[in-house]
Amino acid sequence: MSAPATPEIPHPSASPGRSVRTTWTYTLGSIVFVLAVLDAMLVSLVLEGFTAGNDAGSWLLLAALLLSVATQLRYCWFLRAGLGGGLPGAGWTVALLLPAAAVWAMGFGSAGSSLTHAVPLWLAFSLLACLVPPRLRWWVLAAGLGLALLPAALQQGAAQVAGALPDDDASRMLLVYAALTPFMVITSLWWWRVVVELDRHRLAAGELAVARERLRFAADLHDIQGHHLQVIALKSELAERLLTSNPEAARENIHETRLIAKQALEETRSLVSGYRSASLENELENAREVLSAAGASCELQLAPVPADPATHKALAMAVREATTNILRHSDATAASITVAATPSGVSLSIGNNGAPSAAAGTGTGLLGLRERLEALGGTLETTLDGDRFELAAWVPSKGNLS
Repeated sequence: MSAPATPEIPHPSASPGRSVRTTWTYTLGSIVFVLAVLDAMLVSLVLEGFTAGNDAGSWLLLAALLLSVATQLRYCWFLRAGLGGGLPGAGWTVALLLPAAAVWAMGFGSAGSSLTHAVPLWLAFSLLACLVPPRLRWWVLAAGLGLALLPAALQQGAAQVAGALPDDDASRMLLVYAALTPFMVITSLWWWRVVVELDRHRLAAGELAVARERLRFAADLHDIQGHHLQVIALKSELAERLLTSNPEAARENIHETRLIAKQALEETRSLVSGYRSASLENELENAREVLSAAGASCELQLAPVPADPATHKALAMAVREATTNILRHSDATAASITVAATPSGVSLSIGNNGAPSAAAGTGTGLLGLRERLEALGGTLETTLDGDRFELAAWVPSKGNLS
């Protein structure tokens, strides 16, 4: 099979969020750690046997074991394909099985230690079982278990395999932990798939919120333009028919058409103006809904704001810009919006976690917002502390508290 090209991407138009990448790092680290501990125990048991005689067979066993350990740990990176994600290239699969099979084969001539020699092959089959299709997973594990028990069965007899268990506690502990490895790896990858799926739904929820707003605007625009354009078309057609028979009536229809077109233009401008300069209350509520849909809890702390249209518009634009930045440039799980009013002015503070270390307050939208606030005598400041980003806007008071 060809190598899978990391199919576990949360969304076709977006790269995985930082929380997803962190979860994969933790999952991969856990799997590698468990395998490394088991392999270290096995290597130590092999090294203990060197006291009896350092023959060529012992060195060959150690070399095959170390090669098997290296390929196992490297093979773990292919697990990002997820459960049933497909095997990588045939070369990698051969490199995983061949040294493990060599260690397993040496167990045929090692009385009392055949089961420990089968551990690398069992671990290799455990990794393969995660990537093959689900219908083959248990067959692969069954084949690995059968091969692991085969040397002991041939030595002791199929009915006395239990008698082939090693006598020392370290070897018995190794076998117990190795037997549980498939369960650990499969459940870890299942949890990774759950996190990826949740992140995919989080991104989809944010996009649906934006699409819903666009549909609302499109519906309002259609309601305004559809009726007026239809009337304009009818009036124009009627005027065209009356040009020769009744010029005065045609002139009247043309005049009405001009008025209707002017009215449609004014209503369209009013709609767009209302969309661009939505009220502060609506923007705050929309911000909470959109952020909640994107998976970030939003806490609002609001105080009365002076009833000055310019102040309301500037603060509303600040809320909209900050919300857009949170959705586009962070993996926020918590956000807060605070509006405080004093006799000297109104302050707006919007903070969120999950901001990347490269976040900065020099984007085009923030520059335009800063210019708008400075035109009113206000200020705009942004700070980044760890992964927390905060936008602070201040506008001087120009009216009474509403």
